[in-house]
Formats: sequence, C-alpha cells, structure tokens
Amino acid sequence: MSDIKYGFNPVFDQNSRVLILGSFPSVKSRQIEFYYGNKLNRFWKTLCGFFGEAVPESTEEKRAFLLEKRVALWDMVTECEIDGSSDSSIKNYKVARLESVLSVSPVELIILNGGKAFEIFKKYYPDIAVPWVKLPSTSPANTRDGTALWYDALSKVFGGANAINIRSFI
Repeated sequence: MSDIKYGFNPVFDQNSRVLILGSFPSVKSRQIEFYYGNKLNRFWKTLCGFFGEAVPESTEEKRAFLLEKRVALWDMVTECEIDGSSDSSIKNYKVARLESVLSVSPVELIILNGGKAFEIFKKYYPDIAVPWVKLPSTSPANTRDGTALWYDALSKVFGGANAINIRSFI
C-alpha cells in the first residue's frame, strides 16, 4: 500500500504579482503544516531580506507577510509518494493547477525554486504565457547561495526600492 503525502493549499489573493513555486514540502514543513519549515532553508531569509524585514515567526504572520508583499506561494506537486524530503524520490504525483491562481491574480513573474520545480513546470506548462525564471533552490541540500539571483528576479517586479543593497551579497 502506497503512502501518499499531501502538500498545502496555495497562498495568494487578487493582488499577488509574483508566484513562487517549489517542488513539494519537506518533512519539517509537513510537520508544521506550512511552507519552508526547515529553519536551515534559506527561503524565508531570502524573501524577507529582499523586503528588508525580519522573518515572521508564526505561520499566520508568514501568510500575512506573503499577502502584504503580493507574493503567491505554492508547490508544483500537490500530492505524491516521497521518501523523506528528497525531490529525486517524488513519484506518482499530481501537479498543481496553476490556472486556479493565475485566473485570480495579476501574476507578472513565476519563480521556480530549484530544479525539480523547474522540471515539472516545463513538462506540464511548456507554453505558459506568464514570464518565469528558474532560480537556485533555497534548500539546505543546495550549498549554492543564490540570494543575489533571487533579489534580481524579485526587483524586476517590485523594483529596487524595497530591496536592501544586493551588492553586499555578491
């Protein structure tokens, strides 16, 4: 008998301008029932750093932060079989129906957080009209610090006024 794991509902509203797509929640994220729950994952530090704010503590504060900053968040995989947190072990998966977000939100850019999100996105949404960019994964398994690349992508939508000086990260 298979052990299906389920992801989370998307966070978005009618004002979301950027849609960030990961692959599937890690074990730690599934334990706390919200995105990027592993404290070693650079996601929250990177996103909040771009806006010059501290990382919110609670799930409710993180959700409010995303909506206030007009950032939608979801994963490409909504349910699957997975060993631990390993993207390479994802199988028998269902893909997010991005139109449920894109039909409501004026998304100007889709950010793909890592290789697995990109791989699935390209397979199921090869002709999507919304501009997209693949960025280095914020996972602790990825030792490459892509902060400057993330800041550059976010500044294309939100401008540089909200960002701290990215030169300090290069």
